[in-house]
Amino acid sequence: MIFAAGLGTRLRPLTDDRPKALVTAGGRTLLEIVLERLAASGFEHVVVNVHHFGEQIIEWLTTHPTPMPVVVSDERQMLLDTGGGLRAARRLFADAPVLIHNVDIMSDAPLTKLYDEACSNGHTTLLTSDRSTSRYLLADEQSRLVGWTNIQTGEVRSEHEWVKQEMAEGGGQALRRCAFSGIHVITPELLAEMEGWPERFSIIDFYLRMCARHAVMLHHAKQLRLLDVGKPEALARAAEFCRE
Repeated sequence: MIFAAGLGTRLRPLTDDRPKALVTAGGRTLLEIVLERLAASGFEHVVVNVHHFGEQIIEWLTTHPTPMPVVVSDERQMLLDTGGGLRAARRLFADAPVLIHNVDIMSDAPLTKLYDEACSNGHTTLLTSDRSTSRYLLADEQSRLVGWTNIQTGEVRSEHEWVKQEMAEGGGQALRRCAFSGIHVITPELLAEMEGWPERFSIIDFYLRMCARHAVMLHHAKQLRLLDVGKPEALARAAEFCRE
């Protein structure tokens, strides 16, 4: 599934008249770039959610050849955030793990390896790296997700009291801080746990709540090359990034 429903506020004024997914880099739309990346990794069925200028994405999909069938999950009536959008698209998935990819992320991520790993171990798996950011996922020694922190504000979120204590007393030295890539694989079992959640919610909020009862694993790619093109200054580097 490609998350493409966002408002693209960081890319304004480019997104004042188009969705973020149809902003171009090197003559190709961000949606086209991600679709080609998924196809090259062996994925054969894709769901794309739409909201902001969603009709433009729907028209683009009908007028441009795509490397695999693409089904639209329509959120034009209400933007459901990442968790709500994923749950709304459940009926469009087969009974198998689902790889999720933000439309504004470019990377050399090992997508096939990540998906195969989640399928073989049966655990939801989030791709992370050592990228510098202010917000980090927290992992234990077994690479299981146990919390989240904002190093600028000092905020810590976790369902585990020992994590909160460790962060407060020891600065979290026993925990690995990992930057989320916007790429992850969720199992059908965890998808089913979304029943009863609000109509609109964040997927990270969901993972943080669930990781106390389910193994949510972090696949940490130390040498990951990743570009978040959600900002104009990054978009300017996108064409060269793709060539490299």
